[in-house]
Parts: sequence; C-alpha cells; structure tokens
Amino acid sequence: MIITIDGPAGSGKSTAAKGLAARLGFEFLDTGAMYRAVAFALRCADIDFADAARVTRLLATFHLDMPPGRIELNGEEITKLIRTPEIAQASSQVATHAHVRGYLVDQQRKIARGRNMVCEGRDQGTVVFPHAIRKFFLIADPVARAERRYREMIGRGLNVTRENVLTDQRERDARDESNAIAPLHPADDAIIIDTSSMTAEQVLARLEEDVRQCLPG
Repeated sequence: MIITIDGPAGSGKSTAAKGLAARLGFEFLDTGAMYRAVAFALRCADIDFADAARVTRLLATFHLDMPPGRIELNGEEITKLIRTPEIAQASSQVATHAHVRGYLVDQQRKIARGRNMVCEGRDQGTVVFPHAIRKFFLIADPVARAERRYREMIGRGLNVTRENVLTDQRERDARDESNAIAPLHPADDAIIIDTSSMTAEQVLARLEEDVRQCLPG
C-alpha cells in the first residue's frame, strides 16, 4: 500500500511523511535524499549533470542504502554531507535530466514494491505511484516555507540568511515547476493541504485521519 506526499520545499512534507509512516506502522521513502545523493556523487566525480553517458556510467556503480536516519553511498555515510544548500540546489538541477530521473523513478518503484510505504517528493503521486491509495499535496505561503527552511538549516549549524534561503527557494520552485519531465503540480486526485498556519502536529493529524478512512478494517 502506497501513500504519497508531494509539494515544494518547506511545505512540511518530510516531517509529515516521517510522522505518518510512524503512526501507521509503514516505512518511509525519502526520495529527496535519493536525488541529493546522486547530485553529491556527480559533484564529487566532477561530472556534468547533462553528460548522459558519464552519468549513466556512474549510476551503474551507484549503491544507495537508507537505513533509518542514515544515508549511505557505496558504504560511506553521507547523511550530513547532502543536507547543505549547495547540494539542495544541485539536486533540483539534476532532477531536470531524464537520464537521472528515469533511473531514480525505477529505483523508487523497486524499493516500494510489495511494501507499505509513505513516499514523499515532487512527483510521487503524478509519475512514480499514480495508483497510490492516497495522494497528498502540501502547499504553504512562500515566506512561511522559507522561514521553516531557515530555522531547519540554522538548527543544523549552517551559516545561512533568511534572504538567501528565500532566493534559493524561488529559484528552486521555478525550476521544479518548469521541469519538462515531471513538473511540480498536484495529481488530479490529490488532496491539497495548505500548511501555512498549521503546526506539524495539526498537519499530521489531518493526514492520519484521512488515511485511516481508507485502510482495511
């Protein structure tokens, strides 16, 4: 059984997805971390994101493990290394390339096959899992989203400003929304929730209430 939660950065989807998975006893698939890991690997190898041949060769040796709370690439933990503004921007850029997105969409489907999962990202309900039992799309005011991202980054010890976070967010939104492969938008049957004035607990309660209505008795 698959539940998808999509939306732009800062809308609260990661927190909601992790919390919902825990409450339902489902597994959690952080697809954003997968794109970040690819971007990180390509930057380390000094490979241009648009160089399909070299990217494809690298992905053939790419082994990603995602144990709870950790991201491991080819046996090396990169959890903190991929949570920087630079890698966030790079992951948004790499996601515009069909040779990367096709590979990761295939990986996500393989991971989720036969499992109960809450999957969060940008295109989970529209492209990756179009037949998910429930699809959510979280939105929020851009300033509220940027403030959440800012507090999150400061909490991780990153040296950022509110202005830089908002600027990066605007650039990322424009890139995600204009992506020719899988533009950021809600699925036709997605439930859209504006989290601007909601606490994380309120968002989670709203999602859980809706999902439990469609679970087997």
